[in-house]
Amino acid sequence: MDADAGTIRRILTSTGDTWAVVGLSNNESRAAYGVARVLQRFGKRVVPVHPKAETVHGEQGYASLAEIPFPVDVVDVFVNSALAGKVADEAVAIGAKAVWYQLGVIDVEAYARTREAGLDMVMDRCPAIEIPRLG
Repeated sequence: MDADAGTIRRILTSTGDTWAVVGLSNNESRAAYGVARVLQRFGKRVVPVHPKAETVHGEQGYASLAEIPFPVDVVDVFVNSALAGKVADEAVAIGAKAVWYQLGVIDVEAYARTREAGLDMVMDRCPAIEIPRLG
């Protein structure tokens, strides 16, 4: 199920620069906070998606993917695996081009559904680790 290097490279370099980060809040101790900062450093627009809908790293937050009023290219998922499948389905519904499940986030059935819907998908990887490897 692991994404190949080509898929990772495509998502990071050519899929688009608007990344919805599901689970991103102003809690600096959470991985999402630091990863979002790295994505911004590499030119991505980070859109926080969290029930609190907080503004994070200068970007307006939304309570759900469906509430984002502009197109999203990649949905980066920082919720536990039990909730991740629903997020992948929402990503398909809003017309995202790719779904990225963070380290430790695994849902094989959601992976299959998302790929079947025509989206690229990466599971159990971290973009903040992968971006610098692109060289």
